[in-house]
Amino acid sequence: MPASQLLKKREFTFVSLLTLFALAVHGYHPFAEDGGVYAAEIKKRLNPALFPHGAFVTEHLRLSIFTSLVAGLTRLSHLSLDWVLFALYLFSIWTTLYAASLVAARATTSLAGRRAGVALLACWLTLPIAGTSLMLFDPYLTARSFTTPLILAAIAGALDAVSHQPSRVRSLMPVALIAAALLHPLMAAYGAAAILLIAGCSIQSLRTRRRVLTIATILIFLIAGAIQVFAPHESPDYLAVERTRYYWFLSEWRCYEILGLMAPMVLLCYFAARRAPAGSNLIARGTLALGLISSAICVAFAHLGYATHLVARLQPLRCFQFVYIAMILLLGIQLGERLLEGKPWRWGWMPLLAIPLFFAGRITYPSSAHIELPDRTPPNYWQQAFLWIRSNTPDNALFALNPHYIQVSGEDAQSFRAIAERNALPDYSKDGGVASIMPALADAWFSGQIAQASIDSESDAQRALALKPLGVTWVILSAESVTLWHCPYRNIAAKVCILP
Repeated sequence: MPASQLLKKREFTFVSLLTLFALAVHGYHPFAEDGGVYAAEIKKRLNPALFPHGAFVTEHLRLSIFTSLVAGLTRLSHLSLDWVLFALYLFSIWTTLYAASLVAARATTSLAGRRAGVALLACWLTLPIAGTSLMLFDPYLTARSFTTPLILAAIAGALDAVSHQPSRVRSLMPVALIAAALLHPLMAAYGAAAILLIAGCSIQSLRTRRRVLTIATILIFLIAGAIQVFAPHESPDYLAVERTRYYWFLSEWRCYEILGLMAPMVLLCYFAARRAPAGSNLIARGTLALGLISSAICVAFAHLGYATHLVARLQPLRCFQFVYIAMILLLGIQLGERLLEGKPWRWGWMPLLAIPLFFAGRITYPSSAHIELPDRTPPNYWQQAFLWIRSNTPDNALFALNPHYIQVSGEDAQSFRAIAERNALPDYSKDGGVASIMPALADAWFSGQIAQASIDSESDAQRALALKPLGVTWVILSAESVTLWHCPYRNIAAKVCILP
């Protein structure tokens, strides 16, 4: 076998093993958090009868083709959606790690350094990104699961372009960016910004480079200023929704989140200043510029006291996904070059770096299986109640439940709509996130919060008075709630009752 083919085969095997390692460390929770938001829309596309009048299910994803693609693939494969989601999740991890290896290969000539960078990313794949309510890579499938590897591949292609290296990755860079834009336009735009800044940092003349970056920064500020000035008026209900997204506003951050913003940029300053291959310096300088500019935009335009918050709604700090990935890859590369090169026995220490993220996952989802495989009965009592609802209630049923249900101990942020396949009044967290980017839904979100605010502690008469005008036909109450209504299902966490 030729050496090049052998190297490709070994790289394929290495990334495949890391994929299984990442699954074991970070777990899989297909219907938790945003995974449930995406899964509910996919189910709606597969069965239009689900979620009648469910604006919170469909409106916010209309600019993405992701759910249509997954629904189409499910129909073509003749597999259940649960198995398609699991297969795509594994594939998304593999493509992310492989794309990261392409970037790492442009940052070092050391095989040990490249593999250490990718291995460290696999260890820290679900690291939270400070102040964004995002992880580097979610333990469930979303559009970001594929925009991330596409943008990483585009960055690798950009590094080849600025170094005048012909490659297949370079030729596919426009295709990768277009595909990312079709899946998640906002993240694709921030990925394109990272590429442009890397390209700007590649200019050899220091004076020209500074001029280009200064002009680019001024243009970005002018665009952000125009967005802020010409933003439409925001209703009081929508302002209430925005205030629930505290991470949009730097003034509302906790101290540890500020540290999480500053630490990667300090490390990138170090990587940008040291003597290293040109690719490494370009990655560090470009992503450092991206982090600094996005932070400055937030400081200037994302203030809770402003009359409008359109810039804040665009969440410029989502750029830090690429800042964090660059930091991890460059840190891993240096670890590999200094400590692992030529010392295979030291690789045994690498998995220990994943232990904090493993336990963080178990703390986040303590009542759910670590890897929620399809066709398995979940140990989570809330999920069991939702599955009973799927099998025993009409498709057009409308449910009400505690609007903060995903924060209830033992619920583990499992999505009611995605699991029960029934519509519900809007919840505080996930539907609040939907309403925060879709002002037209703010009134419905606010009404839902008022109607469900005390659902577990109210009397039956109070519940009926608040919920019947909204068309609610079923309610989910905590197991401790007192009610005389007929509740055909109950367990130690919840009871499912018919609203008479």
